[in-house]
Amino acid sequence: MSRAGVRVGVGTRFHYDGETVEVVEMAATTAGNEVVLKDGQGRLLRLALKELLFSDRAVISPDGPGPSADDEGEIASVVLGQLDEAEKRKVLDRAEHVREVLTGYRSGSSELARDDEPRPEYSLDRPLEARYAAKVAELGMGLRTLKRWIAEFRDHGEAGLAPKKGPTRKAQIAVDDRWVETAVEVMVEHTDQSRPSRTMVIERTRARVIARFGEGVVPQPSRATAFRLLQELERRHPLFRLSTKRNRDIAGRPEGQYGKLRPTRPGEYLLMDSTRLDVFAFDPLTLKWVQAELSVGMDWYTRCITGIRLTPVSTKAVDVSAVLFQSFRPRPAGRDWPRHAVWPEHGIPRTVLVDVEGAAGPGLASPPLVPETLVVDHGKVYVSEHLTSVCRRMGISIQPARLRTGRDKGPVERYFRTLREGLLQVLPGYKGPDIHSRGENPEDDAFFFLDELEAIIREWTAAVYHCRPHSSLVDPGLPGLRMSPAKMFEHGMARAGYIEAPRDRDLAFEFLQTKWRTVQHYGVEIGRRRYSGPGLPEPGIRSPYDSPVKNGWPFQADPDDITKIYFRSPTTREWHTLTWEYAPSERMPLSEDALAFARKLAAAKYRYPDDRLAVADLLQRWNLGLGTTLVERRMALRLSREQAAIELPASEAETVVSLPSVRKALGQSDEPAECEVPESESVAEVGDDDEADLEDLADETDFYADALEDV
Repeated sequence: MSRAGVRVGVGTRFHYDGETVEVVEMAATTAGNEVVLKDGQGRLLRLALKELLFSDRAVISPDGPGPSADDEGEIASVVLGQLDEAEKRKVLDRAEHVREVLTGYRSGSSELARDDEPRPEYSLDRPLEARYAAKVAELGMGLRTLKRWIAEFRDHGEAGLAPKKGPTRKAQIAVDDRWVETAVEVMVEHTDQSRPSRTMVIERTRARVIARFGEGVVPQPSRATAFRLLQELERRHPLFRLSTKRNRDIAGRPEGQYGKLRPTRPGEYLLMDSTRLDVFAFDPLTLKWVQAELSVGMDWYTRCITGIRLTPVSTKAVDVSAVLFQSFRPRPAGRDWPRHAVWPEHGIPRTVLVDVEGAAGPGLASPPLVPETLVVDHGKVYVSEHLTSVCRRMGISIQPARLRTGRDKGPVERYFRTLREGLLQVLPGYKGPDIHSRGENPEDDAFFFLDELEAIIREWTAAVYHCRPHSSLVDPGLPGLRMSPAKMFEHGMARAGYIEAPRDRDLAFEFLQTKWRTVQHYGVEIGRRRYSGPGLPEPGIRSPYDSPVKNGWPFQADPDDITKIYFRSPTTREWHTLTWEYAPSERMPLSEDALAFARKLAAAKYRYPDDRLAVADLLQRWNLGLGTTLVERRMALRLSREQAAIELPASEAETVVSLPSVRKALGQSDEPAECEVPESESVAEVGDDDEADLEDLADETDFYADALEDV
């Protein structure tokens, strides 16, 4: 049997620095083993044996045959890995027969002998040729085949007995290379166009080959051969099998290896992006369904969502600024949010706090972070003059992603998919990710208003997404551990030792939209809402600003909270909060988190053992259990439309009707106008009439066909 080892001693030859040298002396010293080399010119060289054996400068010259790394045969793992179970069993049986001929035992060792071993015909006392003859008679095979098995087994072990398989090479299609190159050229031209048929690609290729090389110069393949060729070229440039959107994405991949930014701590990179949601919502003013667009900010290291903004139709620059504003000043958590979904104040992890209730207070919806770098796309809303100027003042750099390269913001794109699959697809009005997945009339099932839908997304993000382990959140030291964004935030603080927190929380006001208004004796009016509070200049004082409004003053407005605006005194440079005059009323929403159309259904309190139960409980609190039927949804929709006719969060009519004097003049009681639903009843049990409808008309699918129409 050939060996992989070579004896190194006096007389062993090496190739050292391109010359052939021979070992003439070996010595053991206190510094280690050393050798003396002699080259072809008689010069001597003394060096350490370790340098000779492990340095890239030296290569040993074997004095006999043996295995080598550049052998033509494949390694044993590759040979055995290509076999199926039947072939592996066959190889093992052959190896047992060979070992029995050589040793008398099928296992090859007397210590693992079977009950009937060694059999007399394979006893080691018998000559080897006799054992050969016995095995040939037993298996009914030729002697030469058996000897070949034994030789291969001695050289390569079980791998030598495997069927000889080379690299699988499919038969090449005999087509002229010029025709193939032209076909690829035609396929590439259709990357940004609608998908063509194979017949059209073949005809265009033939016409272009004739125009380019002349008639009869390039042999034209048959129709069947051309179809088989296009199927092979589909691997190089997908065009026919996948969707056109997917084909464009594959064509836009970089030619080299993929690279990525590697965040090392929370707040180092903040990803910002907007997407059109796959669910319809109601406009609270017009009561018509609209398409909603979601803008989010995500910390790359922790995958924590630091800002959420939902807008109708399209996102504006003020919406992007509002998302960044939430990174500095996070929104407060909802009143009925579970405890694990609430972030403590100042982004301190819960494990650091001793008394969570006392130290953290009501808590926040997300951790406050000051990003070092914004990773955004090339949309105009992300490169507006206002946002770039504020980021430069804050010391925040903006790094645009590559054009039409969604993988540069891969984590936030994955969040959008998780949001769709984990929440949006179970909501009414869901229209699917594309036209092929769309229902017949999904807009007719629109159930939630924009502010409701945003509050649902906020709560789902805090209660489910931030607390669910992610496969991409790992510690290289513990590759089997999967962490949630909340745990990754604590891990980042422990690893980095710090986070970037706002040095002055009032700096966040600079991200808000500036409204120029005059100061009147009643205060300031914005959007037909009057604000007042301490710090306002006296009416009649001339404004020092050259504003677009005569004698106008700048006020900062948060689009996510209409109950307050902010004003900075030009003399003291202090920020003052001005409150809406109707904000203290109990019936007025203090923020978009406090929903204007609350269902007031009590949900059972769970400990959230898994994600499915968390989503089910979340939907139940939003008056839409997973078990709700279409009939019950339409009934709840009709109820919500009745409530919406009375309560509109941003409507001037609601402000007037809510006044006690107006209600008294209209003969209305002081009781709330919304439907009070007992905690023990579901949406389908609002009234006796509705319950009878569900029992008697469950099979009449068109009874509630007009549930979405205004009466």
